[in-house]
Amino acid sequence: MSDTDVITGEAPRRYALALLELAEEAKALPRVEKDIKSFKSMYDSSGDLQALAESPVFSTEDKVAAISAVTKKAKFSPLTQQFIGTVVGNRRAADLPGIIAAFNEMVARRRGTQVAKVTSAAKLTAAQITAIKSQLKKTLGRPVDVETSVDPDLIGGFVVRIGSRLYDSSLKTKLEDLRLALKEA
Repeated sequence: MSDTDVITGEAPRRYALALLELAEEAKALPRVEKDIKSFKSMYDSSGDLQALAESPVFSTEDKVAAISAVTKKAKFSPLTQQFIGTVVGNRRAADLPGIIAAFNEMVARRRGTQVAKVTSAAKLTAAQITAIKSQLKKTLGRPVDVETSVDPDLIGGFVVRIGSRLYDSSLKTKLEDLRLALKEA
C-alpha cells in the first residue's frame, strides 16, 4: 500500500458528519457529494495543493484564500465552498483527506453500501472495475462503491481495503512471501 492511506481520527469524523447533516438539511447531498469527489480528485492529483494544505509555512489566511479560489473556480456549491473554507480556516487543511474519506464512508453507509479502496499496479479499465464491484457485492452481500488509485510499486495485481479488512493479491506481496519461504528453506 502507498503512504497516502488515511487513518481517520475523531476530528475529521466530526467535520464529515457536520457536512453530511448540512447537506441533507439543505437537500443538496448529491451536489455536495459530487463536489467532494471532484475536490478529492484535484487534491490527489495536485502536489501543490497537498503542499499548501499540509505546510506550516503558509499562513491560514493564505491557505483559505488559495483553496477558496480553487473551489470557486471549480464551481462548487456554496455549501461545499463554505465548508472547505471553514475547515481550512480552522487550521484543519491537512485533515481534508481524512474528512473526505470519512464523509464518503458515511454517505455509503447511509445508502446501504460500503466503500472499497482498490489500489492497483496500473490504471484499471471500466470493465475491470465493474468485475471487482460485482465480485465484492457477491462476497459482502451488499453494493460496493469503489475508489481506485495506482501504486506502481505493487508490480502487478491489486490490493482491496474495505474498512479494516485487506485483500492483497499484488505481485509484490506474492514475491515477498516467496522470498521469505525460500529464506526459511
